[in-house]
Amino acid sequence: MGNFLAGKVVAVTGAGRGIGRAVALAAAAEGAKVIVNDYGVSIEGGEPTSEVAESVVKEIVAAGGEAVAVADDIATMAGGQRIVDTALAEYGRIDGVVCVAGILRERMLFNMSEEEWDPVVATHLKGTFTVFKAASAVMRKQGGGTLIGFTSGNHQGSVAQANYSAAKGGIISLVRSAALGLHKYGVTANAVAPVARTRMSANVPMELKEIGEPKDVAALVVYLLSERARAEKITGQVYTIAGPKIAVWAQPRELRAGYAEGSWTPEKVADFLPGTVGTDPMPMLERLEEMARAAANRDRPNA
Repeated sequence: MGNFLAGKVVAVTGAGRGIGRAVALAAAAEGAKVIVNDYGVSIEGGEPTSEVAESVVKEIVAAGGEAVAVADDIATMAGGQRIVDTALAEYGRIDGVVCVAGILRERMLFNMSEEEWDPVVATHLKGTFTVFKAASAVMRKQGGGTLIGFTSGNHQGSVAQANYSAAKGGIISLVRSAALGLHKYGVTANAVAPVARTRMSANVPMELKEIGEPKDVAALVVYLLSERARAEKITGQVYTIAGPKIAVWAQPRELRAGYAEGSWTPEKVADFLPGTVGTDPMPMLERLEEMARAAANRDRPNA
């Protein structure tokens, strides 16, 4: 057992499997008391069960740690609140929350139904909000705490996961808003964009050149939950971890601007925008075009 998180109480959503489980186990191994939340559904949906959360609690206890399970749906306000209420009832405080829970409903945008959009946004984005909201109210009074949301490199956009990408982009903005709004109360907020071998990454339709294991992600999360990260005033950041690589994403900012005299007209914009303001190339779009060219070359018959 380590002591990176000694004395802290940490809640982890989606902690029954994959990265969430690795985070819960790592937090407990570093001295935290852990609230293990998992609704127990498959990534495609299905009937929930508390067994996966209970099994992680048993692992933690068997290793000498302390943990309790909460199987509530964090896409509901009551579910997010119950996680925090359980921490308070069992351990008297909440020092960190890590929102890992997520599902997928893959579909091209023009074929995506409301039934495929709503649960993804509800689980990822609203599920982060419900836990952040409940935890931040307590952390504000405590005078400190840490909020960690889970995003994805797909916040840049995705061919067949518009719902997932939109939710992950929303989480980044939520984290930055939390960092700004809670700074004066001593509460930090950051986001992690992991690239690791999990049930979700198994469905990625392209080869991932940089990928690690859930335990790599857990190490970063434990650090961000720790007093060492708080001492460095790390907040409002988005970090990717992919095996041996850790990267930080840029903060949103204007790339370039131009000014015209008088009012804008469509003609004036057409003359001005391309040459003066221009565009910021989409790396994902360029990658798709490279893949399409490579596929075309493979399919071209030999002369």
